[in-house]
Amino acid sequence: MDPVLHQTPLFASLDQEGASALRGLLIDQVVSKGEVLFYEGESGEDLFLILEGKIKLVHAATDGRESLVAVLGPGEMFGELSLFDPGPRTSTAKALTKTHALRLSNAQLMPWLAGRPEVAASLLQALARRLRRTNEAMADLVFSDVPGRVAKALMELGEKFGALTPNGLLVTHDMTQEELAQLVGASRETVNKALADFAQRGWITLESRQVLILDVDRLGKRAH
Repeated sequence: MDPVLHQTPLFASLDQEGASALRGLLIDQVVSKGEVLFYEGESGEDLFLILEGKIKLVHAATDGRESLVAVLGPGEMFGELSLFDPGPRTSTAKALTKTHALRLSNAQLMPWLAGRPEVAASLLQALARRLRRTNEAMADLVFSDVPGRVAKALMELGEKFGALTPNGLLVTHDMTQEELAQLVGASRETVNKALADFAQRGWITLESRQVLILDVDRLGKRAH
């Protein structure tokens, strides 16, 4: 079984037999870069687990503007709200890169959960963490300046996708500058100004859809 699965709330509390049984319910789905798994407002009852690749969750405002809710990678799940409350999707899920995901429907999971309360508890904890991150993001929009939000976003992306190199932490986020701006809730120009300032200070080096964090400590302090 793929070791990435054991990082997910669905599998973390299962023994080998239970994990194998659950894996048998999951449907493999491979999507190309730019492909949409589901659209905001659609009805949905499927949960997705990411094995490889990156998915972005996007919310559209009534005036057409978009905000990037999250960028998710291997070991993370999305669409989990549909398991407990099937209804319209609250965001659009789109592949940032070629992605291998696993899909599980509400109809398949709920009977299976009936005899495994520990898995249901893990899922509820995951939902609580998602809610906590949403609350933190809302607070950041009110209390943090744009450079602080950019620094925090880079640090969080580094935790998910960073790879240590002799020169620093290389973060392959696969986002455009516009998408990074959507992630922090600011204009592209303001975000670019913050990135340029960080680069001038020697904290980061910018590359195409990547950033090399040279000074994790100083960037981390700016994020708080």
